[in-house]
Amino acid sequence: MSTSPTLPRHPRHRREDEFTGERHVYVPHSVGLPPLRSYVHELWRRREFAFELARTKLREQNFDTAFGQLWLVLNPLLLALVYFLLVDIIRGGGSRPPGFFAHLVAGLFAFHIIQNAMTVGVKSVTKGGRLILNSAFPRALLPLSAVITSFMRFVPTMVIYIPIHFASGLPVNANTLWVLPILALLLLLAAGLSMLVSAAQVYFRDLGNFLPYLLRIWLYVSPVLYFASEVPQKYQWILDVNPLGGLLTAWSDALRGLAPSAGALLPGLAWGIGLFVLASLFFLSREREFAVRL
Repeated sequence: MSTSPTLPRHPRHRREDEFTGERHVYVPHSVGLPPLRSYVHELWRRREFAFELARTKLREQNFDTAFGQLWLVLNPLLLALVYFLLVDIIRGGGSRPPGFFAHLVAGLFAFHIIQNAMTVGVKSVTKGGRLILNSAFPRALLPLSAVITSFMRFVPTMVIYIPIHFASGLPVNANTLWVLPILALLLLLAAGLSMLVSAAQVYFRDLGNFLPYLLRIWLYVSPVLYFASEVPQKYQWILDVNPLGGLLTAWSDALRGLAPSAGALLPGLAWGIGLFVLASLFFLSREREFAVRL
C-alpha cells in the first residue's frame, strides 16, 4: 500500500536557530525572542565588529587626530567651567562646598557616558539600514558599539580630571576604588538605554530630535551641578526616582574618599541591571521587525 510523502514543514512553523544552522531563514515577526544562548555566543564572537564600528564613529569625529583628541577633552572641560560660573552666580558668590569644582567636572564626565551612548545609539539602527538588510548579525551590536564609543570618549577625560582632583586637595584611598564598580554600572545603564532608544527610534523617528532636551533636563535633576546632600527634603523624591541619582551620588562620594552608602549603590544597581535586562528583551523581541520598518 502506497503512502503519500511527508511534506516539509514551512519555515514559519518551526523555530530555527539562525546562528548555528546552515540555512538561515529570516521571517519578520512582531514579538518573540531568538535563541538566547546562541545569540549571546554570536554577540561575543562578533565583538570585534562592534569595536570596529566604534572606531569608525570616532574617526568620523577626528578622534585619531591631535586636535580631535584635544577638543574631546576641552569640550566637557569648557562646559564644566561654564556651569561652575553659572552655579557661582546663582550662589551669589558665596562659599562653595570643598572640592565642588572637582565634583562638577567628574559628574559631567560621568554623565557624558550616558549622554554620548544615547545620542550615538539612538540612530544606530536607523542609520544602519543597509547593513541590516544585507548582513546577518546580532543587531544588538549596533547600539552596543555606541556604548564602546562613549567609553572611548570618556577615557581621555580622566587625563584632565586627575590634576583637578589633586589640586582640589581630595584624597586617594581605598574608598576611591569604588569608582571602578560604579563605572561598570554606568556602562551597564548606558547599554540598556542605548538599546532602548535605538529600538524606539525605529517606531518614533522624532525621538532623536527630542533626546537632547530630555538629556538636558536629566542633567539638571541629577546631582552634578550640586551635591546630593544639598537637595531640599521636598525634592528628595526626584533623586530617588532618578536612575542616575544614586550612581552619581556614589561616584562623587568615592572620588572624595568616602565609602558610598548602600542607599546610593543599591538603587543604582537595581536600575542598571533592571533597565539593561528589560531593554535587552525589548530590543531582541523587535529586532527582526527592523528590516520591515527601515
